[in-house]
Parts: sequence; C-alpha cells; structure tokens
Amino acid sequence: MTENPSLTRLTGRPNGPNCDDDDCPNVYATDRDTFVVQGDHFAALQVPGGESAVEIPRSVLEEAVRALGW
Repeated sequence: MTENPSLTRLTGRPNGPNCDDDDCPNVYATDRDTFVVQGDHFAALQVPGGESAVEIPRSVLEEAVRALGW
C-alpha cells in the first residue's frame, strides 16, 4: 500500500455532533475499500510497530453507517 488513496469524509461535519471545529473524530472511506479513522490516541492497547489504535465515539460510527446507507 504505497500509493495514497483518495478519501471520502463520512463523518465529523463542523458544528455537527461532537465536532466544534475541524479537529474531531472522523471516519473516511478510501478508494481501496478500506476506512481511515481519526480520533484520540488509545494507549490502553499495545499494537505492533507501524500500527495505531484510535478510539471513536459510538455516534461517529453510527454516522458513518448512515452515510453509507447501511
């Protein structure tokens, strides 16, 4: 996965739920059929080098599901 995928923002509209500015939890869909999650660092889980774990509110995941029409 060396190329940068294109991203479609699914959640975190400014002034929306849990989002006062553009620095808020978000879920993005990529053109590689994957998701990118932006959120607060979650230090309670040890993951392998080069990987990260982020914690997102339930409302953000629900918003992503609605945006996909699931």
